[in-house]
Amino acid sequence: MPIFRASVARTRILLVVLAAVSLVALFTTRVSRKMPDFEVYWTAGARARAAAPLYREEDGHYQFKYLPAFAVAAAPMAMIPLPAAKAAWFATSALLMIALLWLSVRAMPELRRPAALLLVLTFLAMAKFYAHELVLGQVNLLFGVLVTLAIVWLRARRDAAAGLLLALAVVVKPYAVIFAPWLASRRNRTAGMTMAAAVIALLFLPAIRYGWQGNLHLLGGWWHTVTATTAPNLINPDNVSLSAMFTKWLGPDSPARALAAVVALLLLALTVVVVAGRGALSDPDTLEASMLLLLIPLLSPQGWDYVFLIATPAVMLLINESAALPSGLRSATLAAIAIVALTVYDLVGRDVYTAFMQLSIVTICMVVEVAALAALRFRRAA
Repeated sequence: MPIFRASVARTRILLVVLAAVSLVALFTTRVSRKMPDFEVYWTAGARARAAAPLYREEDGHYQFKYLPAFAVAAAPMAMIPLPAAKAAWFATSALLMIALLWLSVRAMPELRRPAALLLVLTFLAMAKFYAHELVLGQVNLLFGVLVTLAIVWLRARRDAAAGLLLALAVVVKPYAVIFAPWLASRRNRTAGMTMAAAVIALLFLPAIRYGWQGNLHLLGGWWHTVTATTAPNLINPDNVSLSAMFTKWLGPDSPARALAAVVALLLLALTVVVVAGRGALSDPDTLEASMLLLLIPLLSPQGWDYVFLIATPAVMLLINESAALPSGLRSATLAAIAIVALTVYDLVGRDVYTAFMQLSIVTICMVVEVAALAALRFRRAA
């Protein structure tokens, strides 16, 4: 037995070393010259340090589209030379990926499958999104960790701390506001009140650098930038939102937006029914929050495919609870997860991948997964 344990320990060490070497090789050969989104954050942080304007049309496709508070939070990174900052963020993102998977396991109401199996299957299901995230230098892994840790803390009755985490998530990605009405529906209002107070405080944080009027001007600039850059992105093949799906199917001069709004309202209504159906369930938070995470890329007009990684807890929950689904829906759900996971550019080729994204098949697969989560609630499985 001691020999066996020593062998397992050596294997774990070897896997960690191999993973570290692989990440270093990936960074030095492919990533270090990329990470364009991280450069946007680094530049915004430098501008915030100098109290300079953040939202500039001359930045083109790489305009800063985050809240002013995000730029203030990114300011310390801008004190480091860009190459070193990229390396540090890449390493941090790799750790956040591991944290997101581990926190997703901890968020499960009950483990129906071995934790190691859940980790492996979920990683394989989401690997292409993680890889894209690392190459871009994005912050969706940070967003996912904040929200998933909030789920874990809500389950542990640490409501105030969970509310604070969700407020920080709003700064990282504003679409975290979708959790505010959900928290308001809970019997314990501590998390919701904490989130609301913290969001208000964080929105005014940049006034320390820019002054009161300067901060209000920045907030107006943020809103203008986000709304003005939405329409051109809807025809991008990598956009997986409902608006993009109907726009790609029907064209920009069509009822695409109206149809997307109708489907979005139906999905939100389904979510309300799911939340209302928690009844006497002792641990309803994971399914409900996972469903909201899964909805974000669908509802946000800026729903790029790699944003799907924030649905890691949702995918893990579906794998964990798949036996509770009706047979037909179970097959459709597992097929949807597999289709999304396996449709990789390097694996299927340019033509198949382009058709896959242009037809918005990933969006359809995500809707199937939303339906599966709702079915789990109706069957009282989670």
